[in-house]
Amino acid sequence: MRYMATYDLMETARTTNQWLGASAQAFGSYPMMGMIPNPMIGMIKAWGEVTERAFARMVVKPDWGIASVVGEDGRDHVVEVEALVSKPFGDLIHFKVLGRKEKQRRVMIVAPMSGHYATLLRSTVTSLLPDCEVYITDWHNARDIPASEGKFDIEDYTLYLVEFMKYLGPNSHIVAVCQPAPLTLAATAILAEQDPKAQPHSLTLIGGPIDPDAAATDVTDFGRRITMGQLEETMIQRVGFKHPGVGRMVYPGLLQLASFVSMNAETHTNAFTDQIKRVSEGGGADHDRHNKFYDEYLAVMDMTAEFYLSTVERIFKDREIARNEFVVAGHKVDIGKITDVAVKTVEGENDDISAPGQCFAALDLLTGLPDSKKASHVEPGAGHYGIFAGRSWRENIRPLVLDFIDANTRSADVVQVATAR
Repeated sequence: MRYMATYDLMETARTTNQWLGASAQAFGSYPMMGMIPNPMIGMIKAWGEVTERAFARMVVKPDWGIASVVGEDGRDHVVEVEALVSKPFGDLIHFKVLGRKEKQRRVMIVAPMSGHYATLLRSTVTSLLPDCEVYITDWHNARDIPASEGKFDIEDYTLYLVEFMKYLGPNSHIVAVCQPAPLTLAATAILAEQDPKAQPHSLTLIGGPIDPDAAATDVTDFGRRITMGQLEETMIQRVGFKHPGVGRMVYPGLLQLASFVSMNAETHTNAFTDQIKRVSEGGGADHDRHNKFYDEYLAVMDMTAEFYLSTVERIFKDREIARNEFVVAGHKVDIGKITDVAVKTVEGENDDISAPGQCFAALDLLTGLPDSKKASHVEPGAGHYGIFAGRSWRENIRPLVLDFIDANTRSADVVQVATAR
């Protein structure tokens, strides 16, 4: 119970700020306030509106909000989100496009578990839907998972990926974004050794820390400076009483959000100051650019303590994937066992989270894969977010990924998924 009070204190602070924002908005909205010729009244109301929205969004899982997609027939087809595999810590979901013939390209996106929900990749999913059958890993918020469900570390995460990939079968293509890249590479190696017939056609790794030491960033420097004891003492807390996961040890999403914001504090401060001015002047729509971004950015989830700590220790400090020494359930994973799955790495020239070189290191580990099945791309001028969801993704990277998928689809094996599934 040592850190439960701290967890509840953070939630109390969040709730208090949400209440202060709502109160300020209500105060400035009274009709009689319109009689006071002071622009500060409008600023107070605007501050309240922006503040209440920001702190309320921190505990709300965003909706996918993908209502329809245009088919080849030129008509809008309704998109239905269905869970194909449901597990305690995450699901494999499918964006089923109703009334459309199933696409041959079957793409599973492996979403990161790094503080945000899988909905952070909404634009990535939307961009692929017209041309692919899209699946994604939808990780659950640790605070909502009862402690009785047990642990969930990077080995469990990897085994989840193995199960999801087996479910989809060999006629699929995997796209791993950021944090899960090394674990997805390991899951593919496990399939290559234990169940070769279930291997996907291709694996695309986008901006992931395969070898964190290949290029230093603030993230890798932090991982090197701090000890595991310091991390456990300062970052790990117990879920408070108001959540189903009460008592579970977690790395809180609110703490992760504070880290995100502190990395670009001036940018975020200016963004909220400008938004308050816009709202006070009668601007600021419900789904304007600011709200659209921050509704997603501020929505954070807790990670299990063992997942967070094992990621730092085994991926960043000990570099088990980079050294090809990763062990899952007592079995040593050999990346060199991958011999048939085409692998492509994608990096951003200006990526300050996973700098160029970290992801490319995967190709050096693939000693059993011919060079003809290896590919890499560094996107000029692109930052971390841009390589999977921004303009660089839409205009340059997405076409390259689709071309890579098509070039490495084993046509003799391509079959339509049985309608019974």
